[in-house]
Amino acid sequence: MATTSRWGLLPAVAALGTLFVVPPAQPVVKTETFITAETTGILLIEGGECFSDPEYSPGAGERIVLYTPCAGGADNQSYGFTHAPDGPYDRAALSAFAWKSCGERFAGLWGGGGDGLEHYPVMPTAETWADGDRDVMCVVYRPTGRLAASALP
Repeated sequence: MATTSRWGLLPAVAALGTLFVVPPAQPVVKTETFITAETTGILLIEGGECFSDPEYSPGAGERIVLYTPCAGGADNQSYGFTHAPDGPYDRAALSAFAWKSCGERFAGLWGGGGDGLEHYPVMPTAETWADGDRDVMCVVYRPTGRLAASALP
C-alpha cells in the first residue's frame, strides 16, 4: 500500500485552486461615448429614473437601454439635464460643456467624494443636434457595481 506524505498533494491542490481564483472586478469607466442620444431607449429616460447599461437586443437589432426601477438596483441613474447653447455642432466644445455642467451638478448633489459614485454625460450626436436636440443628460453610476437603490440624496 502506497502512502502519500501530507506535502505530496499540496502542489496538486495549489494548482487546482488557481483554476477557481476569480480576479477582482475592474472598475468601469463610462465616458460621453458610452451612451449617446442615438442609443435606443435613452430618450425615454426622465430625470431621477434608473436604467440599464446598453445591451444588444436581437429583436431590435441594436444596443438598447431599458428603464429599471431604482429600488431593485440599476446600472445608471439620471440626475438632471442641462441645455447646451445653440450654434453649430462642435463635438469637442459640447463635450467640455457637458462634463463641466454635469460635474457642477454632481458636486452640488454629492459633494467631493460622491460615496464612490462617478458621473458621465449623455450628449446629442451630430444627427440629433441637426434635429434640434440640445439636451445633455447627467448620469450617476457606481464604477465597482450596480446602484443598490436611488443614488439621489
